[in-house]
This record gives sequence, C-alpha cells and structure tokens, in this order.
Amino acid sequence: MTYQEEFIHFMVRSGVLTFGDFVTKSGRKTPYFVNTGNYKTGAQAARLGEYYAACIQEHMPQGIDALFGPAYKGIPLAVAAASALYRDHGRDLPYCFNRKEAKDHGEGGTMVGYQPKDGDRIAIIEDVVTAGTAVRETIQLFRGVADVKFAALFVSVDRMERGTRTCTTLDELRQDYGIQVFPIVTIRDVMRCLHNKPVDGKVYIDDNMLGRMEDYLAQYGPQT
Repeated sequence: MTYQEEFIHFMVRSGVLTFGDFVTKSGRKTPYFVNTGNYKTGAQAARLGEYYAACIQEHMPQGIDALFGPAYKGIPLAVAAASALYRDHGRDLPYCFNRKEAKDHGEGGTMVGYQPKDGDRIAIIEDVVTAGTAVRETIQLFRGVADVKFAALFVSVDRMERGTRTCTTLDELRQDYGIQVFPIVTIRDVMRCLHNKPVDGKVYIDDNMLGRMEDYLAQYGPQT
C-alpha cells in the first residue's frame, strides 16, 4: 500500500474523511467532507506529520529553508511535519507560524518560532484549501516580514473544485503566485482507493456514492 492509500485509510479511521450530506462554507451541497479538526490525539498528530513529510520528501527533497503553518489549523501541521522530517528523514527544517494579532510587547512581531530572512524559501503547510484565502493572506503577511520566496504549498486533500475562475482553486494559486502546490492526495485518489473496497469491513464509497461524487465534481470541478 502506498503512503497515499495509507493516508486515505487513516483519514477514514480518524473520522476526518466522511461521506453523507454536507454543506460547505461556500454553500455547496457535497456528499463528502474533510474535517481536519477531528484529529485530536498525539498518535494521530505523529502519523499525520509522517504523511506530510513523505509528500515533502517526494516532491521537494531540497530547496526549502523553513516550514510555515498559517494560524490556527496550520500550526500543528507545520510542527508535526517538521518533527517527522527530522525523525524519519534526518532533515532538520525550522518552522514558524503567525499570531492572529501582532504582539506589542516582549520580542513583538507577528511570527512565532523561526524568524524568516530575505531570500528564504518557504513551504506553506495547510490542511484543505477551499477558496485559498488563508494562503493569499499568508503571502500578504510575509510582505511585512521578509522578502521570501514561496517554494511550495503542501495540503492534505485537493478537493479539485474550481475557485473564482474556471480552474481549481489550487491552480489559481499556481497561476497567481507561481507557487508549486502538492496535495498528499486528491479526491480522485480517494475515489479510486475506496470504491467498493472496504476499510475495516465497511465500504464507504459504493456505486451510489461514487455517482454522487462524480455528479458533484461535474458541477463544481474545473471547466475545460
């Protein structure tokens, strides 16, 4: 089993990837939902970091100076990824994250952890990008911190939905900022992995659910 397939099973077992009837923040009715807020144990955090680290090593074994986790959900992701990179791959990358409000006492500033410098190559660690708002805010934030290069964006799942244009949100970010974007898995990976294949004895994507997911992507996926 590949690390991507293991990750899909891990999300299902953690109650993070669920199937049914949901409404996204944008108001879209979706048959599947990814809620990374359901990760809540030390064991889950450790394993999640391993999957991010595997994705980072696969796509960018070099060319990164620091990891950045946007507050709030990105903070534990960046910490877990940095820990796993060191533990499993011997790669010791610093990490940082932002305060929601700038600190006006002590050391001050908006950054916690590593203090980025001009010329640093930063990788953003996110969960699921829907509209790309947090990523755009991150890029804007860094303009007041240092003249860095955003080397890559790593996300857990690419829902493969279009944003404000005809392409997906992740493709918008690629086009607008020239940033490389790497998901651990895409929703198509999820469909291939789970269709009529049980996890712990239960089939989560049967023919009916697959049809609903295909219909959703036909409605909200990229327009070619």
